[in-house]
Amino acid sequence: MSRLKERYINEIQSGLKEKFKYTSIMQVPKVEKIVINMGLGEVKENPKAIEAATGDLALITGQRPIVTKAKKSIAAFKLREGVSIGCKVTLRGEKMYEFMDKLFSVALPRVRDFRGVSANSFDGRGNYTLGIKEQLIFPEIEYDKIDKIRGMDITFVTTAKSDEEAKELLTMLGMPFHHN
Repeated sequence: MSRLKERYINEIQSGLKEKFKYTSIMQVPKVEKIVINMGLGEVKENPKAIEAATGDLALITGQRPIVTKAKKSIAAFKLREGVSIGCKVTLRGEKMYEFMDKLFSVALPRVRDFRGVSANSFDGRGNYTLGIKEQLIFPEIEYDKIDKIRGMDITFVTTAKSDEEAKELLTMLGMPFHHN
């Protein structure tokens, strides 16, 4: 079991239960899944972009990404329906905890001038999305092996009922929020 999951079970659950006065351990919020999405605007000019991006994501997450396709055509964006426009990975269970651990303790601290992540990116229903500008902050990505710097969105889907509860959960798990 990953050390973060162990900490969640042994310390964080009871801490949250106490703080929010839950009557049952089943009410304590948990991270359900993490969805990592890479949108690729450059596919039209660079058809190899999908391969490169899925390769990077697979390295970072240890799981094969699925390619996302355009749902409808949008002329203004020169988009045709069914064209591949990105890739995403959904992590659950062990892999999710391992990824979170790596993100909080290794990757984020490698961001230049890192002062913490914004506490304003909650959606009102206890989910949090974090935008990352470059895949290079992950230790698995080798600088000389990438074709282009790409960003990604990382969404933490939690069972929390409110943003306050979700923030407390993510803080206890080690999410480095900056304090204004």
